[in-house]
Amino acid sequence: MPDAVRCDGLTRTFGEVEAVRDVSFTVGTGELFGLLGPNGAGKTTTLHMLTTVLEPSSGTASVLGFDVKRDGAGVRSVMGMVFQEPALDDRLTAHENLAMHAVLYAIPRHATRERIARALSWASLENEARRPVRTFSGGMKRRLELARALMHEPKVLFLDEPTVGLDPQARRHLWESIRALRGEGLTVFMTTHYLEEAEDCDHVAIMDHGQVIALGSPTELKGRLEGETERSLEEVFLELTGRELRDEAATPRARLLAFGRRGGEHTR
Repeated sequence: MPDAVRCDGLTRTFGEVEAVRDVSFTVGTGELFGLLGPNGAGKTTTLHMLTTVLEPSSGTASVLGFDVKRDGAGVRSVMGMVFQEPALDDRLTAHENLAMHAVLYAIPRHATRERIARALSWASLENEARRPVRTFSGGMKRRLELARALMHEPKVLFLDEPTVGLDPQARRHLWESIRALRGEGLTVFMTTHYLEEAEDCDHVAIMDHGQVIALGSPTELKGRLEGETERSLEEVFLELTGRELRDEAATPRARLLAFGRRGGEHTR
């Protein structure tokens, strides 16, 4: 069986900005894998390449053996995705959002009703199915997005900062649901800023300035630093990436936008 995710020398540039540089790692089938890093480290760019949103500038990557450059349709057929920013149409109801997803993923018509009912039940939204999504709380929207991503029964689930903005109860509910899915053999690949969430991962990769600077299980990473044996993953993260604040203006995307604005000024 192929690796769930494989990257070899994955690189992405935006003009003069190198957002991801020579990234290599593998994720085994059934793993919970965490990609960590400060703002601007290249996590979301890496995730977007793996999910065919962006094409790599160089290097290769595959999801369950499907090459992200040559077989994007194959990649998308075996993966589900929950983006960092909300991707629901808030003018539609929960039911309508799920029905639209069923069409996009060519779920057979005879199976659509059952899949929608199962998704609503899984998200505990059966009684809210006909409400416009704009009336939902953040936790309700996140549950709906996750249920929608699972409707076509993917083998690999990508999560980009899945619990940002959620209260502790909603975060707990989300992770209990994800743990249950892992028991069914689903591979989960996530980015997160919550280091306590990453403690539950089988393996984590820490990125900084577009490169992977550490890779291993949380226990292995915590054992690499000298000194006290009992260290949290957060302490390891800060030791490796530094303690200075990372402003959004320092991220590759922000630098690219600033570069574009300056270029526009010169051309006017």
